[in-house]
Amino acid sequence: MIDSSFLKLLDRLSLILNKKVTSNYTGERESKHTGHGMVFKDYIIYAPGDDFRGIDWKVMARTDKLFSRRYEEERNLTVHIIIDTSASMNFGSQKVKKFEYASEIGIGFSYMALKNNERFVISTFSDSLDVFKPKKGREQLVHIMDFLNKKGAKGVSNFEASLTKYKKLINSKSLVVIVSDFLYPSAEIAAVLHKLRRHDVRLIQVLDPVEADLNLDGDYKLKDNETNEVMRTFISPALRKQYLTQMADHQASIKKSCDEIGARFYPFSTGTSIFDAFAYVLRPDNNKNHK
Repeated sequence: MIDSSFLKLLDRLSLILNKKVTSNYTGERESKHTGHGMVFKDYIIYAPGDDFRGIDWKVMARTDKLFSRRYEEERNLTVHIIIDTSASMNFGSQKVKKFEYASEIGIGFSYMALKNNERFVISTFSDSLDVFKPKKGREQLVHIMDFLNKKGAKGVSNFEASLTKYKKLINSKSLVVIVSDFLYPSAEIAAVLHKLRRHDVRLIQVLDPVEADLNLDGDYKLKDNETNEVMRTFISPALRKQYLTQMADHQASIKKSCDEIGARFYPFSTGTSIFDAFAYVLRPDNNKNHK
C-alpha cells in the first residue's frame, strides 16, 4: 500500500525540481512563441505578406500607419501518466512491491505537473484501461493515492490493446509517461511506440531486484502472478547467466525501439530510491540503463 507519508516526502522532491536538472523537463513542456494566442505581446509595423487579420485598425486611425498585433502563445503540453496495474506488478521480494514503486513514480510526475500548473491525466491498465480524473484543487494527490490503493495490482495485462485505446484519447502533442515492468514481447512494445511517435514518450521500467539480477541459487518454485502457473526449476549459475543475457537483450530491444522515435527508456529496480530515480530521469539526454 502507498503510505500517506509519501505525500509529505514530495516536498523533498521539489528541491530536486528547483535545480537545473529540471530545465530539461520544464523546457520541453513550456515555451513562448510569437503567434496567435490569448496574451498580447506588442505591435510591429505591417509589411506586405503579413497576415492582414492582425492589423489593429484603431491604431491605424490614430496614427495613419498600419501596425500588426503580436501575441504571446503559450504551448503547454498535457502530461499523460499511465501505470501498469496487472498482477505481475504485485511482485516484491523486498519491502516495496513494483506496483507501489510505479505508483509513487506516477504520483511524482503528477506532483511535478501541479507544480508547473500543467494539465495532467493519470490512468492505469491491466486487462482493461481505467482513466482517472481527480477532483481539482490541492487535494488531487490524495485522491490519486486513494485511487491507486483501491485499484491495486491484479488481472492479466492487455498492454498493446490498452495503450492503443489510450492513444485515441490524446488530442494534442503531449508528454506520455508509461510506468511498467515491460515484461511483454518486444514487438508489442515497438507497436505501441510507433503509435505514440508524435509525442514525447518516456518508458520507465520497474523491476524487482530479483527480476533485475536473479541473485538466487538452488531449487525454486516460480509462480506467474497473472496466470497462477507454477514451475519448479533449479537456478544454477549457467541459468542465471542465460537469464541476464535475455533480460539485457530485451532491454536493448526496447531502447532501440525508443531511439527510433526519439523516446526515452529508463530501467530501475525497486532498490533505487524514488528521488534518485527522478533525478536520473530528469537529467538532460540521459538514456543509459540504470539499476
